Amino acid sequence: MRLSKSFFYTIREQASDEDSVSGNLLVRAGMMKKVASGIYMMMPLGLKALNKVIEIIREEMNAIGSQELSMPALIPEDVYIASGRRETFGDSMFSLKDRYRRAYVLGPTHEELFAAAAKMHIRSYKDLPFSLYQFQTKYRDEP
Repeated sequence: MRLSKSFFYTIREQASDEDSVSGNLLVRAGMMKKVASGIYMMMPLGLKALNKVIEIIREEMNAIGSQELSMPALIPEDVYIASGRRETFGDSMFSLKDRYRRAYVLGPTHEELFAAAAKMHIRSYKDLPFSLYQFQTKYRDEP
């Protein structure tokens, strides 16, 4: 594709609403666009770069015998209550209830689910070692 036909732009001046140096550079380079504080859309060039980085990491993780999996973004709140980390995250967790009034959160981390997956998998020391990884968006309301 010709550069003139691509959905690509750059900005010469500093992004006025960007706090971090790296975020400012990424916005100015046209790799991402800030939608709101902490919320960005990946533009085609940024998405292409991100996908290349992910592919390099994926190849290296697979080369050492690690296995990729995918965790859900929406997680029952009970998982974090049972681990004691619901209070730790406090107001930084996005929470909601379904039509049956069951509480869910948007995953701020996935350690609890990784532990649950490991617990289901490990029956004996012969099941060890194993390695899992994922690429996932995390959701936190941080200052």
